[in-house]
Amino acid sequence: QVQLMESGGKSVRAGGSLTLSCEASFPTDTTYCMAWFRKASGQVREGIASWQRDGRTDVRRMFSDRFTISRDSAKDTLYLKVINLEPEDTAMYFCAASHTSYYCTWSSDEDYEVWGPGTQVTVSR
Repeated sequence: QVQLMESGGKSVRAGGSLTLSCEASFPTDTTYCMAWFRKASGQVREGIASWQRDGRTDVRRMFSDRFTISRDSAKDTLYLKVINLEPEDTAMYFCAASHTSYYCTWSSDEDYEVWGPGTQVTVSR
């Protein structure tokens, strides 16, 4: 069964940092792309960053100064590092993978058919 499992979410104080992990049950080299999304309570899900098979990464401009996406192919794990956390970063964070869309980015969650259950990040002042 194709699965993703996020971890690393926690409660932190504003200004802190954390790294989220997304472990895949399949070789990430078999995906075309993977991405991180988040959904705050009462808000729509929004894309954060994406990784493509050719190694390219893309971080949404509004997040680019604080969010970093990376992948460890040996561990089949996708990471999202966040620094200088803000209360507005409080959300459920999800990773997603696509085996069907050759080109996909954070801008369209419809490109992804595999999703993890999410990990909660809570940032307090």
